[in-house]
Amino acid sequence: MKKIYQFIMLAILLGGSGLSALDISGSSAFSGVSRGELEFNIRFYDRRIYYVQTEPVYVQITITNNSPYPYRFKLADDRAFSIDFDVRTMTNRQLPEADSLIRKRTLYQQIYFREITLESGESFSVVEDLRDYVSFSQAGSFRVRAKIYPELIRSTVVPAMDSNYLNLSLRPALIFGEDGIPVEMDVATGAVLVKQRLAPDEVVAYMLTARQQSQWERFFLYLDLEAMLARDALQKRKWLAENEEGRRRMVAQYRTDLKNSTIDGDISLIPTTFDILRTVYNNDEGTVTVLLKFRLQNYTELRRYTYYLERRDNYWIIVNYSVEGMGTEANN
Repeated sequence: MKKIYQFIMLAILLGGSGLSALDISGSSAFSGVSRGELEFNIRFYDRRIYYVQTEPVYVQITITNNSPYPYRFKLADDRAFSIDFDVRTMTNRQLPEADSLIRKRTLYQQIYFREITLESGESFSVVEDLRDYVSFSQAGSFRVRAKIYPELIRSTVVPAMDSNYLNLSLRPALIFGEDGIPVEMDVATGAVLVKQRLAPDEVVAYMLTARQQSQWERFFLYLDLEAMLARDALQKRKWLAENEEGRRRMVAQYRTDLKNSTIDGDISLIPTTFDILRTVYNNDEGTVTVLLKFRLQNYTELRRYTYYLERRDNYWIIVNYSVEGMGTEANN
């Protein structure tokens, strides 16, 4: 009877304090699950070129339960009370929190949350804008790490879990031309790249030489990425359905894909040599035919490219291209 009485009293005490029996060991979240069996990873949701100005820097946060037991944790409706970011410079200086985050967390308020349960092998992901958490005031390279608090950020019962690191590079703020379009910057000199009034064949030679030297800013200077992107019918339909912000993101992604050779690989291949065969143009349009050679291990591949250009504000811009295989030749 005494033991039963003690158990009842313990249950009353636990009920009055708002705890469960599992909370005696710290938290119900880790019942049967060790931290080594949980994966907490982050990655850029739509990796692209990031600038100091206020375009979002979306980070996808994923928790995976690799244990044989269910894992439970709390997620606040306002995720700023469950998630945090630690962003540091290469000299290990921590960047300050965003002003909006400081105001939010210092305000006396009730925090609403839901409990997430991950069964064995399941994952849970959310996407957050890094700028909602960290204040960026200058360009540079940074290391990004996320933290998640299984019992909310104000709890001291369960410590935070740390994610992997991401390397973030922020470029200086864009400089806009008179037409409202961002101008390109020369990475080597830091100077603004300005279009010159070159002839169509000179524009193509400039672009190909830049590719040979892996100077991406110069390579993109005379390319109309919007027109190049719309060459594909499916992409064109997506483009027409997007708003202005969505179109900017599509162009940024297309630019990144070109650099990674995951799309339109023909134009981003590095030629060993090139010879301009023919140039035809009038006041508004032109074509430049070029023989490009790509030296491989045992032979050299020959391709004939035709670049299509349009004159805009007295500048010739590449808007399209086509490729024709011309066979191979033996290496000397």
